[in-house]
Amino acid sequence: MKVCGITFVRNARKYDYPVVESIQSILPVCDKFIVCVGNSEDDTLSLIQSIDSDKIQILPSIWDDSLRKNGEVLAVETNKALDAVPPEFDWVFYIQGDEVVHEKYLETIKENMLKYKDDKQVEGLLFKYVHFYGSYNYIGNSRRWYRNEIRVVRNDRQIRSYKDAQGFRKNDGKLKVKPIEACVFHYGWVRPPQVMQNKTRSFHNLWHSDEWIQKNIANTESYDYSHIDSLCLFKETHPKVMEERIKKAEWKFEFDVKQKKFNLKEWALYLFEKATGIRLFEYKNYEILK
Repeated sequence: MKVCGITFVRNARKYDYPVVESIQSILPVCDKFIVCVGNSEDDTLSLIQSIDSDKIQILPSIWDDSLRKNGEVLAVETNKALDAVPPEFDWVFYIQGDEVVHEKYLETIKENMLKYKDDKQVEGLLFKYVHFYGSYNYIGNSRRWYRNEIRVVRNDRQIRSYKDAQGFRKNDGKLKVKPIEACVFHYGWVRPPQVMQNKTRSFHNLWHSDEWIQKNIANTESYDYSHIDSLCLFKETHPKVMEERIKKAEWKFEFDVKQKKFNLKEWALYLFEKATGIRLFEYKNYEILK
């Protein structure tokens, strides 16, 4: 079995992406790793070059900044990396620059890739998600956070990145997947408030016009983390590759986990999910195989 990891990145240092940790977290189960490095305003290229591994292949890229609708450029960059995967690889392990996989899941991931390698009806593997917010101590626990997504796909040229690169489709149809007991830690909402604000404005450039951003994004120096609806404390361990980054975190964020900012409908859906484990009306960009 051969596995190729892929990711894309741009302005990693400027917007404090843990992309090095992201790559390192899944490198042990990859035979090769393609990093699509976009034209950046910082030393992103040298940052990726600093990773001490002969598995890394850097794919230089120029982003199409005219694509400012629905995050389409993110799918374009993902597909560039997908297209660079050699045909002899069985699986493609996709990870975004603010996602990290805990080392405790690597053996499970490898076992499932081996288990389904020759089962062609399985087009991908479905991961669980933990979304950190504000600091490394809190995670989102409301309906605004997606619970699952595909991160391992079969090396099939018909499989393409979908919409804003959150998931995948094959011939415009949902992938048939198997859920696995492995989790992705998403750190996209954990940055110093000043960096988070700058990143938010930049990220909205991929979706909206300058006029929309001017009207809807606060022109402030620091991101206001207090607008979140619901959080809970994270009581487990972070991936080892994140330890140094976490030690260096200097900003403070505190949140009263008893606080909930829900309307009546949101309360009802939240309480039902907590009682049953079922998320009503959940969007699923995949088809689970029985």
